[in-house]
Amino acid sequence: MLTVVPEENTPADGPAGSPSLIDEIVREGARRMLAAALEAEVDAYIAELADQRDARGRRLVVRNGHAQPRQVMTAAGAVEVTA
Repeated sequence: MLTVVPEENTPADGPAGSPSLIDEIVREGARRMLAAALEAEVDAYIAELADQRDARGRRLVVRNGHAQPRQVMTAAGAVEVTA
């Protein structure tokens, strides 16, 4: 299926114009990949230390929420991620 991008969203608008549809798709893809990579890294870290317990038998390493969202610069531009 061929999608026609309206002229106001074409790369001819340059940096001062609105971002093109393809730029938004790339940014969203980059955001999702970064989020998935961070989640996998956290899950692996927690699993690696799952057998670490304190004197009362409670796990020493647990997940306790997420950090504040932050901007990460990529080739596609700034992408907001939550760690």
